[in-house]
Amino acid sequence: MCIGWPMQVIAARAGFAQVRRGAQQRVVGTALVGAVQPGDWLLVFLDDARERLAPERAAEIDATLALVEAALGGEASAGGAAPFELPSAIGADQLRNFVR
Repeated sequence: MCIGWPMQVIAARAGFAQVRRGAQQRVVGTALVGAVQPGDWLLVFLDDARERLAPERAAEIDATLALVEAALGGEASAGGAAPFELPSAIGADQLRNFVR
Protein backbone atom coordinates (compact mmCIF):
# COMPACT_ATOMS: atom_id res chain seq x y z
CA MET A 1 0.00 0.00 0.00
CA CYS A 2 1.20 3.47 -0.86
CA ILE A 3 0.39 6.39 1.42
CA GLY A 4 0.34 9.97 0.22
CA TRP A 5 1.81 12.63 2.48
CA PRO A 6 0.83 16.30 2.44
CA MET A 7 3.96 18.35 1.86
CA GLN A 8 4.49 22.08 1.44
CA VAL A 9 6.53 23.54 -1.42
CA ILE A 10 9.54 25.54 -0.26
CA ALA A 11 11.22 25.98 -3.66
CA ALA A 12 10.32 25.14 -7.25
CA ARG A 13 11.89 24.76 -10.67
CA ALA A 14 10.52 23.38 -13.93
CA GLY A 15 9.15 19.89 -13.26
CA PHE A 16 10.32 19.66 -9.67
CA ALA A 17 9.73 21.11 -6.22
CA GLN A 18 11.58 20.99 -2.94
CA VAL A 19 8.98 20.15 -0.31
CA ARG A 20 8.85 19.65 3.44
CA ARG A 21 6.79 17.86 6.03
CA GLY A 22 8.01 18.71 9.50
CA ALA A 23 11.80 18.39 9.48
CA GLN A 24 11.79 16.10 6.42
CA GLN A 25 12.68 17.68 3.06
CA ARG A 26 12.89 16.14 -0.39
CA VAL A 27 12.68 16.94 -4.09
CA VAL A 28 9.59 15.64 -5.86
CA GLY A 29 8.37 15.58 -9.45
CA THR A 30 5.53 17.93 -10.35
CA ALA A 31 4.68 16.75 -13.87
CA LEU A 32 1.22 15.60 -12.78
CA VAL A 33 0.25 18.86 -11.05
CA GLY A 34 1.94 21.50 -13.22
CA ALA A 35 3.85 24.53 -12.05
CA VAL A 36 3.91 25.12 -8.30
CA GLN A 37 5.00 27.97 -6.06
CA PRO A 38 6.47 28.15 -2.56
CA GLY A 39 3.67 27.80 -0.04
CA ASP A 40 1.58 25.43 -2.19
CA TRP A 41 0.49 22.13 -0.62
CA LEU A 42 0.86 18.86 -2.52
CA LEU A 43 -0.12 15.26 -1.88
CA VAL A 44 3.09 13.29 -2.49
CA PHE A 45 3.35 9.57 -3.32
CA LEU A 46 6.75 7.98 -3.92
CA ASP A 47 8.49 11.31 -4.62
CA ASP A 48 5.86 12.52 -7.11
CA ALA A 49 3.19 15.13 -6.44
CA ARG A 50 -0.18 13.67 -7.42
CA GLU A 51 -2.60 16.36 -6.27
CA ARG A 52 -2.74 19.98 -5.18
CA LEU A 53 -4.27 20.48 -1.75
CA ALA A 54 -5.96 23.35 0.03
CA PRO A 55 -4.14 24.07 3.31
CA GLU A 56 -7.21 22.90 5.26
CA ARG A 57 -7.29 19.57 3.39
CA ALA A 58 -3.55 19.10 3.95
CA ALA A 59 -4.13 19.57 7.70
CA GLU A 60 -6.99 17.04 7.67
CA ILE A 61 -4.85 14.43 5.92
CA ASP A 62 -1.94 15.10 8.28
CA ALA A 63 -4.23 14.69 11.30
CA THR A 64 -5.64 11.45 9.88
CA LEU A 65 -2.14 10.06 9.31
CA ALA A 66 -1.22 11.00 12.89
CA LEU A 67 -4.23 8.97 14.12
CA VAL A 68 -3.14 6.00 12.02
CA GLU A 69 0.45 6.25 13.27
CA ALA A 70 -0.78 6.42 16.86
CA ALA A 71 -3.05 3.41 16.37
CA LEU A 72 -0.23 1.39 14.79
CA GLY A 73 1.99 2.37 17.71
CA GLY A 74 -0.59 1.10 20.20
CA GLU A 75 -1.31 4.47 21.73
CA ALA A 76 -4.54 4.50 23.75
CA SER A 77 -5.43 7.98 22.49
CA ALA A 78 -5.60 6.70 18.92
CA GLY A 79 -9.20 5.64 19.47
CA GLY A 80 -10.27 9.17 20.36
CA ALA A 81 -12.19 11.57 18.22
CA ALA A 82 -10.58 12.99 15.11
CA PRO A 83 -9.76 16.71 15.36
CA PHE A 84 -11.90 17.33 12.26
CA GLU A 85 -15.13 16.09 10.73
CA LEU A 86 -14.68 12.70 9.08
CA PRO A 87 -16.23 12.16 5.62
CA SER A 88 -18.47 9.45 7.10
CA ALA A 89 -20.00 12.07 9.42
CA ILE A 90 -20.86 14.73 6.84
CA GLY A 91 -23.65 14.96 4.33
CA ALA A 92 -23.60 14.27 0.60
CA ASP A 93 -23.70 17.98 -0.29
CA GLN A 94 -20.56 18.62 1.76
CA LEU A 95 -18.81 15.58 0.27
CA ARG A 96 -19.43 16.94 -3.22
CA ASN A 97 -17.24 19.92 -2.30
CA PHE A 98 -14.26 17.54 -2.03
CA VAL A 99 -14.81 16.06 -5.49
CA ARG A 100 -13.16 17.97 -8.28
